[in-house]
Amino acid sequence: MPDLPTPQDAAEAALFSECWDAVLAYADLCTSGSTAAAQLGREAFAHGTRESRAAETGPVRSAGRRAARLPRIPLLLTAVRTTAAAWEEEGQGHKLDPDLRLWLNSDKADRYTGPPLTRPLALRGLRDLQQADAELLWLAEVEALPLSVVARRLGLDPATAADELQQVRTLFRDRCHRNHLDTPMDAQCRSYARLLDAVTRSSAADTPGDLSRHLATCVQCAEAAACLRLHGGGLPGALAGGVIGWGGLAYLERRRRAAEVRLGAGRPGPSDKANDGPEDAEQKARVARNGLLVAAVLVSVLALGVSMMPFGGSGDDLGARGDVGRQPVADPNPDPPLPSAPTLPPATSKPAGKTTQDTSKSEKPSKPESSDRHTEPQGTSSPTKGDESESPACRVEYDLVNQWPDGFQATVTVTSSKSLDSWRVSWSFRDGQHVGQMWDAAVSQDGSRVTATAADYNKSVPAGGDLAFGFLASWRGKNSPPYDFTLNGQDCAKSS
Repeated sequence: MPDLPTPQDAAEAALFSECWDAVLAYADLCTSGSTAAAQLGREAFAHGTRESRAAETGPVRSAGRRAARLPRIPLLLTAVRTTAAAWEEEGQGHKLDPDLRLWLNSDKADRYTGPPLTRPLALRGLRDLQQADAELLWLAEVEALPLSVVARRLGLDPATAADELQQVRTLFRDRCHRNHLDTPMDAQCRSYARLLDAVTRSSAADTPGDLSRHLATCVQCAEAAACLRLHGGGLPGALAGGVIGWGGLAYLERRRRAAEVRLGAGRPGPSDKANDGPEDAEQKARVARNGLLVAAVLVSVLALGVSMMPFGGSGDDLGARGDVGRQPVADPNPDPPLPSAPTLPPATSKPAGKTTQDTSKSEKPSKPESSDRHTEPQGTSSPTKGDESESPACRVEYDLVNQWPDGFQATVTVTSSKSLDSWRVSWSFRDGQHVGQMWDAAVSQDGSRVTATAADYNKSVPAGGDLAFGFLASWRGKNSPPYDFTLNGQDCAKSS
């Protein structure tokens, strides 16, 4: 950890370590390089720490209550945004992310510093909670920490932590509902306020068509709906977007993945069942077991080939047979085509007049990645039958995390059966979706074809290991799941 403000006591020192991880994660999103991220993080951490200490020692209000303030982590994240705005004003904007610079100079940024009644509803609702309640809500919902860890940190009884969290969620909803009614709004929004409250109280209630159309065009009411609807999993996004502002959803995904790494996600065992759920843990365990079985079968086949080789036989023949099931790791440069396996039958054994087009998947692992690869003629059915007994080179899981009228957030997790020194994952969209922002990978898009390339820090993947990244994208009319996933040019099977 870099040179940060000196902790006042052991409790503050313990908080500094985790708070710095959160600050650096958001600072990295806000800047154009690691050096600028560290500088922005240090300045924001020092500024936010001074502000936090001043609030803790400041004068109390009536009835012995201190002035409302944010919990420590969101307060520090707000300091990152404030420091970035100062950089922009001081002529250091070239160190910031270009999209952040556009946001800082827009009306969206003004909402976070304007009159209190016009600020985002989630920000106002979180500030209105008692300090301990706000800490519990943020750590559990945004930082994605297990309740047992949160309870231990806040001194709660683990047996009752779930009930307390549910009570805090209800309190947060009530504060947001009250603040929504206090917010200046036009007559149309005012007419929908009661209906919005009633619809969001129950998970079984249907949203009337006129209210749904209004939410699609009114940002203020859409934010209120996200804060008032506690079911459906949208509360973390509402908190992150309303409190942090720009990059809130990307920060949320980074913290979720950081929590998974700390808890050992991806390794079959009891920890997975406790944190990811029984189905996810069993799926990961099956993937690991299948990888071991495939390795054992390959070793057995190779040993059998050695035992049956005539004395004095050519070593080149054995090498050719042993390499049938192997696929080379692709070069990170997506331009040159990937080599095909030497003994695979030709993919165009049918006459040209009988070839067909398949827009759902490609059965040719040797085909290079391109924007129109899914429209290439398919081969005969005989290679496909032969491949059914072999384990796929990779498996992919696509998760639609959140969706709103003109955009969505998703994650992609790929399990590779072989170790990789670098990777690139490609897929195609059916409905004209366009990726606008991606984390844990670099993105490029050519028409409907999207390619995600490994970042510098996550290029290496062990055999049977996972690589994952997330993105934000836009859609219109229909948002069908993507198809035709490949890893370094090799087709991936979808996880069941």
